[in-house]
Amino acid sequence: MIRTKDLQRLWWDWLGTSERLLRSLDDQTRALIVRDVARIESLQPELDTMLSRMKIIDDQAAASAAKLAEALDTEPTLRGLLGALETAEAQQVQAIANRVRIVARNVEEILDKNRALIENELTYVNGTLALIAKASTEREGQFGRGGAEAVILDRVA
Repeated sequence: MIRTKDLQRLWWDWLGTSERLLRSLDDQTRALIVRDVARIESLQPELDTMLSRMKIIDDQAAASAAKLAEALDTEPTLRGLLGALETAEAQQVQAIANRVRIVARNVEEILDKNRALIENELTYVNGTLALIAKASTEREGQFGRGGAEAVILDRVA
C-alpha cells in the first residue's frame, strides 16, 4: 500500500505546472532582452496564474505531508517521513522531493534573473528621463526657454 500517493500526486502536479512556468519565464526573458513590451504584458497574467497555482499545490502538499506525518507518528519533515516509510516508498518520495527541490531552485533563479532585467531596464529608463529633463532645463536657446510643447512642435516642423 502506498501511503504517500496523495503527496506524490501533488508533487507531480507541481512539477508539471513548473515546467509550463519555466517555458513562460523563458519567453519572458527573451521578451525582456528585446524590449517587447506587448509580449511582456501578454505573458504576465499567465505567469501570475501559474505561480498562484504552484503556491496552492505547495500548500496542499505541506498539508498532505503533515497529515501523513501524523498518521505515521513522526515529525512533519521530509526526513521524518522518509524514516517512517518502507524503503521502496521512501526512495520514491526522496526522488520526487529531489526533483521538486531542483526545479524550485531553477524557477527561483530565473525569476531573480528576470526581476534583475526588469530593474535594470527601469533604472535605464529612469536615468534616460533624468538626463533628458536635466538637459531640457539647463540648455539655452531652443530647449531652455520654451516649454516641452514648443520643443516637440519645433522638431516635428
